[in-house]
Amino acid sequence: MPIEAALIKPVVDALMTLLQRGEKATLKRNAEAALREAIRELLLANPDENKAQARIAVAKAAGLLSEDVLLAEDMLQKHRASKARTAGKTGTGRKRKPAAPADSATDGAKSATRRKPPAKPRA
Repeated sequence: MPIEAALIKPVVDALMTLLQRGEKATLKRNAEAALREAIRELLLANPDENKAQARIAVAKAAGLLSEDVLLAEDMLQKHRASKARTAGKTGTGRKRKPAAPADSATDGAKSATRRKPPAKPRA
């Protein structure tokens, strides 16, 4: 019996090591896929910044510290900066005029001065 127990421990250790490697490889593949999705999201015309940021965080948590992570973070930062610069501008680059506050007293006066539709001619 002691010989069998001595042989089982190394086999169990080897299996556990292989299992952990497999889990790490799967985690790394999932993190790389999340990073690719984050970059793809940032390349869209209207990217969802929160999704991209979450996917970048997944890649970092998995231990990916590659150029792709830095690229995605840089893209996200530049997108947020350009979004802040262009906020409140129209397509021509001019700032939008703020909406005038609605005044209930003037609304009633405007409706009273409206024209009535023309009357139909009598035959």
